[in-house]
Amino acid sequence: MNSPTPSRIQIRRAGTPPVQDRRRLAILAGVWLVSVILAVLIGRWTAGPGGDAGKQLDAAQARAESLNKQVVELQQRQATLQASDRISRAANNEVQTSLGERDEEIAGLRADVAFYERLVGATSQRKGLNTHSVEFSPETGGTWQYAVVLTQNLNRGAISQGQMRFTVEGVKGGKLTSVSWDELHQRTKVPGQDYSFRYFQQLTGSIILPKDFTPQRVRVTLGSGAGGATQVFDWKQAGAPAAPSAKEGE
Repeated sequence: MNSPTPSRIQIRRAGTPPVQDRRRLAILAGVWLVSVILAVLIGRWTAGPGGDAGKQLDAAQARAESLNKQVVELQQRQATLQASDRISRAANNEVQTSLGERDEEIAGLRADVAFYERLVGATSQRKGLNTHSVEFSPETGGTWQYAVVLTQNLNRGAISQGQMRFTVEGVKGGKLTSVSWDELHQRTKVPGQDYSFRYFQQLTGSIILPKDFTPQRVRVTLGSGAGGATQVFDWKQAGAPAAPSAKEGE
């Protein structure tokens, strides 16, 4: 007996979609809903944190500008302080130099006072015109500078006047040699150096010693002609500094 063939005919109401269409519509609706939710979430995420990041970036830029201004101000201040430090150092060096010069001047004045006290003091030994000291110091160019100090305290108030000359005695080529006043100046008929003072006077000048000449003594003559007073100084002792620094004492 043959089994009945199942019927493929479906009965549905007019306007009602098939079951597969309903499922498809439901899936599409679910996908759309999920996409809307994701869009909302993504929008919130990008809007919220993104906005905070922008604010933080602006704050960082403002902070950087502020720090940059501070750096510029500090650099300017450093430059000002460095310039001030250089000026202060220069001023300090100038003050130190000035103080050194004043100290030397004070020391020289004290030596002058001590010398003057020994010369005219109540207990000082009375002497007529004489050569107190002779000093020689080398100069550039081979010349020698001399400083001769003349004194007298025997006739107080009297003026001592005249001319000073000296010769240098030594050895040249194994022989004793005397270099005259003219030879020391490399000229002829050189007048003596004038002096005029009451108590002391310092005479200065420059001379030239012959080559290969070894000086040993200095012979100083005061006055004029053969009647002048002569004193002899050892060359080594002639290197001792003269006491007064003044050109003339009265």
